[in-house]
Amino acid sequence: MLISRGRPLLGDYRARAGLALAACVLIVVALGLLFAGQALPDGFDSAVDSHVIDFFRGRSGLLPWLAVPGTLIPAIAVSAVVAAGSLFAGRLNGAVLAVTAVPAAAGLDDALLKHLFHRTYLGQLTFPSGHTTSAAALAATLAVLLLVPPQRARTRAARVALVAVACVITAVVAAAVIGLRWHYFTDTVAGAAVGVGTVGALALLIDLAPGASRGTRKLPDEAGRLADQVPHP
Repeated sequence: MLISRGRPLLGDYRARAGLALAACVLIVVALGLLFAGQALPDGFDSAVDSHVIDFFRGRSGLLPWLAVPGTLIPAIAVSAVVAAGSLFAGRLNGAVLAVTAVPAAAGLDDALLKHLFHRTYLGQLTFPSGHTTSAAALAATLAVLLLVPPQRARTRAARVALVAVACVITAVVAAAVIGLRWHYFTDTVAGAAVGVGTVGALALLIDLAPGASRGTRKLPDEAGRLADQVPHP
């Protein structure tokens, strides 16, 4: 078994991750300033939200279940599973990303952004959507761990499918919280930006941490087997 002490999370994608992070910050700040202090939707939100609410009309019992993946306990539980898989694969930095992404993103929402912009829906702080933030943070974490090269070619289809499912779940969670009238559409857009941006920022920080460029260490039980595979003259 190989234990990676420093295989970078982002590799050659650091510049792209930095641009994505900047875009996420811009989205959150721009929407936050635009809707700061508002208690009613704008025309765009009204148009989008009405279609979503109409679509789920008569299915109100289903909506809370569709929103569950974005709640904190299930999201943290999935994060723990992803962290365990990362450790099994010998990627300590991946495990660190998995266990910190959702709490960091959700904390940023609840401790700072919702109070900073103070947008409300039926008297509750809504900007950004915490449910969407958590789901998007999980999807972004999986994208970093499963899609950033190098990866095994024979598992590509499964990895892409898993990330795609996580993205679909994020979209379903966003639609559910709109249908439940917990959030406006732009709340969910900002929530997704917070989730993705937080993962990008954490991955960059983890890659820049001392020792992040170190190589791998072989466990004793693997060292002998690998040595036996080396051809002898």
